[in-house]
Amino acid sequence: MTTSPQQQKQAGQPRQQPGGISQAFAVAGSPRAASPSPSSPSISLVAPVTYPSEVASSPTMDDTSVLTSSSPVFSGAHPFLRKFQTTVNKVLQQQKFQKQAQQQQASEPSPQRASPTTEAAAVMDSILAKRVGHLNVNERDSKAKCKDGSHYTSYPTTTAASASTPIAVPAGSNCNCASSGPQPVAGSVGEMDLFFDDDEEEDMRIEPSHFPPVSEEAREFSDRLLSQNKAWAIKTEQERPGFFARLEEQQKPQVLWIGCSDSRVPANQIVNLDPGEIFVHRNIANVVTHTDMNLLSVLEYAVDVLKVRHIIICGHYGCGGVAASLTQKQYGIIDNWLRNIKDLYTIHRKKFDTLEQGSKEQKDLLTELNVIQSALNVCHTSIVQKAWSRGEKLSVHGWCYRLSDGVIRNLGLCVEGPGNVEEVYHVMDEVKSAH
Repeated sequence: MTTSPQQQKQAGQPRQQPGGISQAFAVAGSPRAASPSPSSPSISLVAPVTYPSEVASSPTMDDTSVLTSSSPVFSGAHPFLRKFQTTVNKVLQQQKFQKQAQQQQASEPSPQRASPTTEAAAVMDSILAKRVGHLNVNERDSKAKCKDGSHYTSYPTTTAASASTPIAVPAGSNCNCASSGPQPVAGSVGEMDLFFDDDEEEDMRIEPSHFPPVSEEAREFSDRLLSQNKAWAIKTEQERPGFFARLEEQQKPQVLWIGCSDSRVPANQIVNLDPGEIFVHRNIANVVTHTDMNLLSVLEYAVDVLKVRHIIICGHYGCGGVAASLTQKQYGIIDNWLRNIKDLYTIHRKKFDTLEQGSKEQKDLLTELNVIQSALNVCHTSIVQKAWSRGEKLSVHGWCYRLSDGVIRNLGLCVEGPGNVEEVYHVMDEVKSAH
């Protein structure tokens, strides 16, 4: 194979030559090779040219380099580029560390200060845990080791007084623990059970410091009502010894009272019944609807569990809820509740048109109609219908209380069975299988 003189001349050139600016970017394999100009200064901007094969194997190249192997200039070509590449690598490394730190922080729950409610709940859990643990110990006979360590002596766990008297001492024992009292081993069951000191009881109590700070006004209010409660309890016990002990034993009311939440209409007092003799549910304007799960739960418990004999729906004249139902004012979420009473007004509109708009007569009429409708709604419930179908004696009454003289007016409504209720509300007996 013959070569031309030009090719021989190019082949004889060295790989590293000083030259001009254009020659700084001359790379082997380039389609053209720049020749030095006689007039250009002999300045080299690059270190010895690195060829593609050397770039690929260069140990300083990595994936984060802005000057890749495909670039005609590598970072080793000039100190400025080398410094630039080092700065870029540092920035990328910092970003990598920051990203890792953010991911770690996101994976770990950030510490947050517990709310006062959460702190109080934690304190309660601790106190209850101590009490439950103490009660579990009391369920077993405590055992205290005698002084010489020869045997255990059992003691009752009911009271502190009985704990001082041993129940059983092994026969033939020379121990005098029966006379000297128990000497429990530190940390033993007997020590916890028989010698539960005042300090440990104090730890079980709920201290004011466990809860958020209380204002002086709130503290005085609580103290006043609690003092009145103690005075009432003492007076009641003095006048009727054993009243609270009997009340604690059972709850067998004969009456379910559905009344208004108005503070001037206390159920027990206006019918002169003691606590435990009347089961009470109250809401705004003594409304009974078939979608009120609170009322239906009370009704079911009263009828099916307590076996009450009478259900009284008692409204009261001068009811604010009834008065608000006759207006177009907006009061808030209660407007949706009072809609039931507004519907009554619409149904009986002709009766109200004969009375002065917004008068006392209108309000009293709407109060009575509301009681009657609520009583009928009670009768329509599946709870009452099923009780009647079982043959249980249950009567539903409609009353109205007058604030002016404290007297209850009987509206004359008393439903004692399904016969007085439309058949569509009756409950059909379950069809028994022919098999």
